[in-house]
Amino acid sequence: MRVKYNRVSTLQQSGDRFTVDQTDYDLVLFDKVSGSIPFKQREKGIELTNLIQKDKISELVVEEFSRLGRNTGDVIQTLEWLEENEVNVVVRNLGLQSRPNGKKNPIWKMISSVMSSLYEMELENIKERTMVGRQVYVQKGGKLGRPEGTSESMKRFMEKPKNKEIFKLLQRGLKYSEIQKVVGCSPKTIKKVKEQMKYEENNI
Repeated sequence: MRVKYNRVSTLQQSGDRFTVDQTDYDLVLFDKVSGSIPFKQREKGIELTNLIQKDKISELVVEEFSRLGRNTGDVIQTLEWLEENEVNVVVRNLGLQSRPNGKKNPIWKMISSVMSSLYEMELENIKERTMVGRQVYVQKGGKLGRPEGTSESMKRFMEKPKNKEIFKLLQRGLKYSEIQKVVGCSPKTIKKVKEQMKYEENNI
């Protein structure tokens, strides 16, 4: 079976750009989750893993290496696991395959390692630019966060995309430090979401 795997960040992107690919696949899987979440912990990543373990997938197609993850170590580990299961991985933006015609590509491991490292570096640069931008804003007299004297209902708070993401990650059992890294939020926000989760559980 030939499968296409697409992923976008829940908070930052839509999946419209994937519609450019008009190739006919046996199955198309679409995850809305941060690339910082390990591949095998994502909803569709789990589904894909189960299919591979049942030996039902011969080829996996992705737009670019970063769709598999933003962490070099996790991406490499995932690619090695796919190779062990003899799944041909096709990266569309590079026109690269791991097992063309069923044979190992001799330059695959080198290119995949380099590209994964570049994507991780790109993410760190974006985070750094965002942090510097906030610092400059504050230095010029700007204030971050909600204006003083304002309030919001818990329902509205929980409906925010970022807080929905925190909710899902808490359900998966991730630690505060892991959620902060993925979502980019404060421990206070995570605590507030967790308290609401407990409240809802006790009032079901």
